[in-house]
Amino acid sequence: MSNEPRELTRWERAAIRKLITGMCANYDTEYGCLPLDCACYMLNKCWTGAYCKYFQTAVLPLDPVLEANLIGNHAVLSRKTCPVCGAVYLPVTSQVYCSEACRRKGKREADRRRQQRRRRNNKG
Repeated sequence: MSNEPRELTRWERAAIRKLITGMCANYDTEYGCLPLDCACYMLNKCWTGAYCKYFQTAVLPLDPVLEANLIGNHAVLSRKTCPVCGAVYLPVTSQVYCSEACRRKGKREADRRRQQRRRRNNKG
């Protein structure tokens, strides 16, 4: 977490609201926060600091830019999305794919496209 509490920007408040209403499994539009049986306090949050534990561990990682702004850990921005399966992962050096299986599948697709281009160019 960041050291000093600060007021949330308008963009951060809107992003939090969008994540809570769209992705939080503990939030219901009619009942609010289901485990606490009250209104979700994250929707009216104005300052950084204490966050709902579920929001911080399960919902906030869905928006890495917001997570980096709120938590203060800009290493979060180094996450990549695998072009084959869409999984989010932390790359090692210049890693493009999340796993060896995705790397093989991506290479196979690239080879297929390259051969198609080659056949097209040799045809005419």
